[in-house]
Amino acid sequence: MRNNQDGDVLVEVNDSVRETLIDAMDREELVDAMETLDTDEIADLVEDLPPDVVAEVQEGLTTKERAQLRAAMSYPEESVGARMDFEIISVREDSSLEAVFRYLRGFEELPELTDMIFVVDRNQKLKGALPVSKILISDPERSVRELMKGDVLTLNPLDDATDAAQAFERYDLVSAPVVDETGRLVGRLTVDEVMDVIRESSDEDAYAAVGLSDEQDLFGSVWEAAKSRWIWLGVNLCTAFVASRVISCFEGTISRVVALAALLPIAANIAGNTGNQTLTLLVRSIAMGQVTASNTMDLFKKELGVALINGLLWGAIAGLGAWLLYFDASFGMKLGLVMFLAMMLNIIVGALVGFIVPLTLKKFDRDPAMGSSVLLTFITDSGGFLIFLGLAGIFF
Repeated sequence: MRNNQDGDVLVEVNDSVRETLIDAMDREELVDAMETLDTDEIADLVEDLPPDVVAEVQEGLTTKERAQLRAAMSYPEESVGARMDFEIISVREDSSLEAVFRYLRGFEELPELTDMIFVVDRNQKLKGALPVSKILISDPERSVRELMKGDVLTLNPLDDATDAAQAFERYDLVSAPVVDETGRLVGRLTVDEVMDVIRESSDEDAYAAVGLSDEQDLFGSVWEAAKSRWIWLGVNLCTAFVASRVISCFEGTISRVVALAALLPIAANIAGNTGNQTLTLLVRSIAMGQVTASNTMDLFKKELGVALINGLLWGAIAGLGAWLLYFDASFGMKLGLVMFLAMMLNIIVGALVGFIVPLTLKKFDRDPAMGSSVLLTFITDSGGFLIFLGLAGIFF
């Protein structure tokens, strides 16, 4: 890393990589890295830094910056307060645009992503916001009061950062003011932080779906990486044994019609694929706050309808394919019928499981994505085998 980029790298990497880098840096390098960061970024790293480094960094901050650092550290990790930027520009509503323009020219550079200037009263209570574009194109003699927007979306430092990200997406925001319980302006949340929240949430969901931690160091210890995967590999092995036991219960049926063994993977895989489609949709929708108690039943009916249509369509195609493959055999037509019914039922079951698993995990305050793919595979494999071979046992 280049020395002037050390701080930025420490902020961006995940926890395990950050710990490795901090252990490899000496005290002077860490202090120099912290000096290149803003107060809110330093707050993100304080827990991982040695106490003596933190003390030296605090000594180099102004009284205002130390107060901001303490404030940022006091908020929960996933809250707006922990993510907000303290670099804000505020003006009074009785100022003229000419005065505001002169004030802005006094800055060496504006804070990043400054799309609006916040309007406050003498007690720093937020009154509204003035878009920067208005300052540039409006008559300099006009006052801030005339042009400011009073109905600005505001956030509280204790708001969940994921909820704030949804608000940014819904209203196409670049930045939003953060106010405390008294309405006093304390900071702002910017779209770059929101993008980090969305990315981290997506990464977490993707890793959790297969039982991995998003904090794992890609180039970390082989032994630690192997151990971190044991739990869900063990669960997967146990579920595979259960599925194999289901098959063994129908050995007699398979021995009578060996073709069933060749078609068995098709019947099970289609249920898993259908379930994964529904599961992915539900997990993402839950993460985005789109699934509520009031619309769950409507979504259930919709997914059931989709599964029924797909079941009839692809069941007919699979049944016809099975019949054509074994057209010359005496059991060809019956095998095609079994394949049709099994495919239709498996697609419906897969959709139901993909719908129920994340909602059940959420109900028990668990991450809907955590190991959901493993649970889905277990249920759809065992269920798919049972349905296909059970129907075969009835017909043969």
